[in-house]
Amino acid sequence: AGAPADIFISANGRWMDWLEGQDLITPNSRYDLLANRLVLIAPTNSTLAPLDINATTDLISLVGPDDRIAVGDPDHVPAGIYAKQALTSLGKWETINPRLARADNVRAALVLVERGEAPLGIVYQTDARISDKVKIIGTFPENSHPAITYPIASITGHAKARAIKFLLWLLGDDGGRIFTDYGFEPLATMQATVPEQ
Repeated sequence: AGAPADIFISANGRWMDWLEGQDLITPNSRYDLLANRLVLIAPTNSTLAPLDINATTDLISLVGPDDRIAVGDPDHVPAGIYAKQALTSLGKWETINPRLARADNVRAALVLVERGEAPLGIVYQTDARISDKVKIIGTFPENSHPAITYPIASITGHAKARAIKFLLWLLGDDGGRIFTDYGFEPLATMQATVPEQ
């Protein structure tokens, strides 16, 4: 939309694909910066024990007959889209879909579980890690959904020296350690180089 941005980091690879298709990112400046995981959460006072999520896991049996599972709306929220893909892959979508509490975003889904309004939620690992009101009780298998990655790139015409230095710092070990503290999995390394325009 013409915002004066030097660097773009996306939670949805398709948005970066669109920018790339419009020649709005600097060639060869795109990297997958981070990865995330999809997890099942419950309030910290829940009696549910950690479990292994797979095709035989009966997730519906973990909630009461009138309870719902909080999730970002699978129609437009990236975390919800990943949740639908994972549940479909595991053969659970048709059963769980009618029992979802669809939130406007992943943080809203987290809040529903924090408040005890939903006994379970499906969120990113990073969202679960920032809350002391929820606990992770399971992690969805990585092969049950596309990789959750966050691409980064320099915006065409904005490859300023300071912006490139910052981009490289984010891709390096120092930035990676900070991202790890917040539950992300750094993917890129300092070997990345971004060409000047």
